[in-house]
Amino acid sequence: MSSPGTQKPQLLHLVLGGELTELGGTEFKDLDKVDIVGVFPNYATAHAAWKAKAQQTVDNAHMRYFIVHLHRLLDPDAASRTGR
Repeated sequence: MSSPGTQKPQLLHLVLGGELTELGGTEFKDLDKVDIVGVFPNYATAHAAWKAKAQQTVDNAHMRYFIVHLHRLLDPDAASRTGR
């Protein structure tokens, strides 16, 4: 087990997706059907989850999954301090 001083910072990411109203947009067709894949502790695990879901829905051009950088929303000043 590592000490708190040596742990990487927790950079939360949310993966979600659903059918969009138009190609290239970001508005979901039906908010009740938005797929909340999960919250992940870092970008790498979020990206793996995003990629798996995106590949499952490749046949529907209107389906799109996103990675939301929750850590930037929770602490917007941290991104400017750390460059992340």
